[in-house]
Amino acid sequence: MPFSDSKTELCDLSSVDVSAIQVEKGSTGGKCTRNIRNVFEHYFQPCLAELLGSSLFIFIGSLSVIENTEGTGRLQPALAHGLALGIVIAVLGEISGGHFNPAVTLSVFLIGGLNIYLLFPYMLAQICGGMIGAGLAKAISPAENYANASGAAFNTVQREAQVGPAIVAEMVMTLFLTMVVCMGAVNKRTRSLLAPLCIGLTVTADILAGGAVSGACMNPARAFGPALVADYWMYHWIYWVGPMAGALLTSSFIRLLLGDENIRVLS
Repeated sequence: MPFSDSKTELCDLSSVDVSAIQVEKGSTGGKCTRNIRNVFEHYFQPCLAELLGSSLFIFIGSLSVIENTEGTGRLQPALAHGLALGIVIAVLGEISGGHFNPAVTLSVFLIGGLNIYLLFPYMLAQICGGMIGAGLAKAISPAENYANASGAAFNTVQREAQVGPAIVAEMVMTLFLTMVVCMGAVNKRTRSLLAPLCIGLTVTADILAGGAVSGACMNPARAFGPALVADYWMYHWIYWVGPMAGALLTSSFIRLLLGDENIRVLS
């Protein structure tokens, strides 16, 4: 990723006229072809990258939970999730920005790093990717291991007393993750070539630190896919409320206090 480019700026549709896909009277075939290619590269291709990246990331993450060997504890899922996410961001980030997480997409959009045309298509692609990844993990896993792990759905919260701490944990861990994404890949003053590595390490650190409290999801697509495939919905709403609240906090901090002059609303 060139240091001068924010990854999310690559999929900003503000300069793309989606209606250009329609052929105007008198336009040449070459111009029409260029317009169609432009729309494809700025709209469809980023969504396809989010779908593929989310599928691969959630497949690896789910499989690491299902096949977690006795004695490794949270270390195996933490490393698998962090490494997989860092890799798919490094490989596909130039196409889509490398979100693979509705909470990340929301925070990037709210600080001005993503055009509104891509907000909901990105989230839909990520959720569909979660279902594909979870389905693939189920297809290759032994039935006993799959059942014991609840299909990699988040089953850490079992009692009402755990709900409050789990929501706070998800909110704070997602705040950490989305802060790293927004400051490391979007904010002009602080973005870095090491963003993919930092984002992957943040996920690893969050899982090691908060896995016992909430399961350390930080990603509604990662929660939804396995929950749907395994039909396990106990306290599933936590993994939407907590991460989305964390994303809102991140965007508030950056918009009000931490962002550069192009992002910050307060001078």
